[in-house]
Amino acid sequence: MLFSSLLIGLREGLEAALVVSILVAFLVKTDRRPALRWVWPGIAAAVLLSVGVGALLTYTTAQLSFEQQELLGGSLSIVAVGFVTAMIFWMRKASKSIASELRGKMDQALAVGPLAVLLLSFLAVGREGLETAVFFYAAVQSAQGGTTQPLAGFAFGIVLAVVLAYLLYRGAVRFNLGKFFTVTGVLLVFVAAGVLGYGLHDLQEAGYLPGLHLLAFDTSAAIPETSWYGAVLKGIFNYSQQTTVLQATAWVVYVAIVLPLFLRRPAPKPTTLAGAGAVKE
Repeated sequence: MLFSSLLIGLREGLEAALVVSILVAFLVKTDRRPALRWVWPGIAAAVLLSVGVGALLTYTTAQLSFEQQELLGGSLSIVAVGFVTAMIFWMRKASKSIASELRGKMDQALAVGPLAVLLLSFLAVGREGLETAVFFYAAVQSAQGGTTQPLAGFAFGIVLAVVLAYLLYRGAVRFNLGKFFTVTGVLLVFVAAGVLGYGLHDLQEAGYLPGLHLLAFDTSAAIPETSWYGAVLKGIFNYSQQTTVLQATAWVVYVAIVLPLFLRRPAPKPTTLAGAGAVKE
């Protein structure tokens, strides 16, 4: 789970860090530095909330029965898949306009007052943080071996994201963010498919979905999860050596639908011909 956790931490962390850098750069360049004292508390509150939610989900489920743990874990895994799916499509669509939108919202917040600036900063970062918290819980559940690997992966990914965002802000490095979000988006489609399959398996183990003993394949002899290559597959794709028909079907259907939609190029905007009243594709 180290790789998938690192990927989520890097992706979510970079999005949040870029949001922060856009807000800070806007205030600095427009000579409104005093407003920064309201931005940082909003960001800090968002980070604390995200950490609190992740800790609450991860460390309080021990009090639940096995069936309740599986129900909660399976449900939140599916919620995490929904978050990640929405995130990759949103970033593909908004990557070119996010800076101008954030500057416009900050302008409006400055006109309202300090609390509006604090709230904007909190909401802008908090959304990414809550998504990360839910996905962290799903990663811990699927790791089945403690929280060390997922926690290390998330932490390293977030630290790397903050460093990259700072270097981008300072102009020390330049790279194509559009391509970065496309490549990581493709990888996340496969990660999310694995989490979806694991979440459904949790619900099967809890007795809320049928087919727990109806296996699509059993590769425990050829590719055991305890082997290094099995661990790599589990870490990247949430591979399970005993995969039920429901898990396998969900994985294939999710990838077959989401991946082509994500890679599909958006249709060109229609151009209005002046004076003719016609629209040309």
